Amino acid sequence: MTEKMQTKARILLVDDDTDLLSLFTIRLQSQGFEVETAESGEQALARLPLVNPNLLITDLRMGEMDGMALFEAVQKINSSLPVIVITAHGSIPDAVEATKRGVFSFLPKPIDSQKLIQEINYALTLAGTNTDNDVLDRDSDWCKDIIHKSASISNLLQKSKLIAQSDASVFIQGESGTGKELLAKAIHLASPRKKGPFVPVNCAAIPEALLESELFGHTKGSFTGASNNYPGLFKSADTGTLFLDEIGDMPLSLQVKLLRVLQEKQVRSVGSTEAIDVDVRIISATHRDIKKAVEEKVFREDLYYRLNVVNLEIPPLRDRLEDVPQLAQHFVKIITSNGNAKKISGFAPAAMKLLMEVAWPGNVRQLQNVVEQAVALSTTPLISDNLISDALQEEPKKIIPFAEARRMFEQNYLVKLLQATRGNVTEASRLAQRNRTDFYKLLNRHHIVPSLFKN
Repeated sequence: MTEKMQTKARILLVDDDTDLLSLFTIRLQSQGFEVETAESGEQALARLPLVNPNLLITDLRMGEMDGMALFEAVQKINSSLPVIVITAHGSIPDAVEATKRGVFSFLPKPIDSQKLIQEINYALTLAGTNTDNDVLDRDSDWCKDIIHKSASISNLLQKSKLIAQSDASVFIQGESGTGKELLAKAIHLASPRKKGPFVPVNCAAIPEALLESELFGHTKGSFTGASNNYPGLFKSADTGTLFLDEIGDMPLSLQVKLLRVLQEKQVRSVGSTEAIDVDVRIISATHRDIKKAVEEKVFREDLYYRLNVVNLEIPPLRDRLEDVPQLAQHFVKIITSNGNAKKISGFAPAAMKLLMEVAWPGNVRQLQNVVEQAVALSTTPLISDNLISDALQEEPKKIIPFAEARRMFEQNYLVKLLQATRGNVTEASRLAQRNRTDFYKLLNRHHIVPSLFKN
């Protein structure tokens, strides 16, 4: 079991008056909070990703960037971060306008310390930061598998924990290999449904003919091969969470049936006339541009809005390279602890520098593959840059589409024939057992000029 980390709630305090900064810092630290400070809005924005606070408190009147301008900028970075605005120039219209725009609360100076602490605790509670005697008890069990250091993933997890408390359908978007299933499972573990099952299904990996039966179940004898009753994944996920991965690949015919299940909260097995109640929270994910799929009529708009009540997007690894060292070290630890006799302690500085310079088109999954290969070939406690370089240069073999494979074969075949016959089309067509006219059509299709082979 993972040990719980006791961590103080972190507050970023912003004011251009250094005396007030010192006074507020002492007050808040005495209440058990961890306090970081900034003397301007610009400095606060620069420190935000480093501090990664649970709450921001800012003065309204400051130099070039005032408190409301800072709030607007913070909203674009982390819309779930609660902000409290303090001012000596407060008025009712200011407070009303600020709260309309999303500021958590607006407190006039002189500040009542007890009122401020109440507002802070209330803001942290609503933001999903549970406080106990003003200390944040971060139970990391629910997201322990999501290794990160970046503020972008921390913000994503903060939103995810808030979302987890409701039963709203969640739609996760992100490139392949970013960890969409890990996030879905984390939301499940942070939710009231955590004691129920978490059932993942990859909609793209199951043949269309079998997907309906897999999701909704079937009765014995309902089709060839149905030798027993099968409850289906919806029923298996009852009282828990069903994760529909690659939902963008689901056939249109099945999208209609899925929509009906979501609306009626009942499933009807293939071959059955009886509908069964199900209590399931739906989390879905895709790497596709789902809005484009809706526009192109290959994904139902009504189903999209039913699934996309809350939207989360996982940033690609290239946009959070600060996570790479921690992830790479994590993979080394996992690999060497699984019965591996090798004693690998980490990476040489040059090797880590290489890892930090990669764009990672395959994201975290690609990083894991590179680390696994480097560990397998390493003969020293520190993985060298040469091993990383070799692993990065080795491209995985991909299965190309049939049409592309056929085009490549035809082109290579024609080139070899013309090389063998030194550009003699008559001889080449005879060897290919095709008439001369058809052979010329093939050459034109592949933009091959016979005369270039004559010499």
